Amino acid sequence: MRVLVVEDEPTLRATLASRLRTAGYAVDEAGNGRDGLYAGNEYPIDLAIVDLGLPDIPGTELIKRWRAGERSFPILILTARSSWEDKVAGLELGADDYLVKPFHTEELLARVRALLRRAAGWAEPKLRCGPFTLDTSAKTLLAGTTGVEITAFEYKVLEYLMLHAGKVVSKAEISEHLYEEDADRDSNVLEVIIGRLRRKLDPDRTLNPVETARGQGYRFRFTPSQNDAG
Repeated sequence: MRVLVVEDEPTLRATLASRLRTAGYAVDEAGNGRDGLYAGNEYPIDLAIVDLGLPDIPGTELIKRWRAGERSFPILILTARSSWEDKVAGLELGADDYLVKPFHTEELLARVRALLRRAAGWAEPKLRCGPFTLDTSAKTLLAGTTGVEITAFEYKVLEYLMLHAGKVVSKAEISEHLYEEDADRDSNVLEVIIGRLRRKLDPDRTLNPVETARGQGYRFRFTPSQNDAG
């Protein structure tokens, strides 16, 4: 999943970006509102983290312009302001959640995970589709009651497919949401990852959990369990 961090304080921005990358996210960074506005409009962002106190385009104005342009990705606002009026102003303009500085990065990561799940229609941290359960907090996978070992990149691909279970997603879409803007994207790597996931999820080749939609992309064919989707 791809996260945009718009924060003018360089040390905090670098810390957040590093922590998010360690957690498995592709991260785009902007040090001011203008660059953030461009990135949010031009890149396939899954979630934006926005400081309200930006020096050129204030965070509230940035949110207002994105929403006016029908950019619907979740927005988590950061603010050093403790008054309830500032928080309400950000939420009224279209932000989805907020954190007051200083904060613990673990809390930020938990809120990011929750916002991404809800945006995809999931209410719980465990994605259950057919016999498979992907725990987005622990980053573990179960096939029935059996644990399945997957690599960090296999997890990222599977998480994206399961968040959009039942829908066809193209190779380009997957790559755009898993890689940062300047990353080298090789579609052959994605094909290899899909092949490995198929072997790990379905060693007996009886379930076919990841289908190929010829000329379109891939689809996780098991749909969300009724009690888990929002």
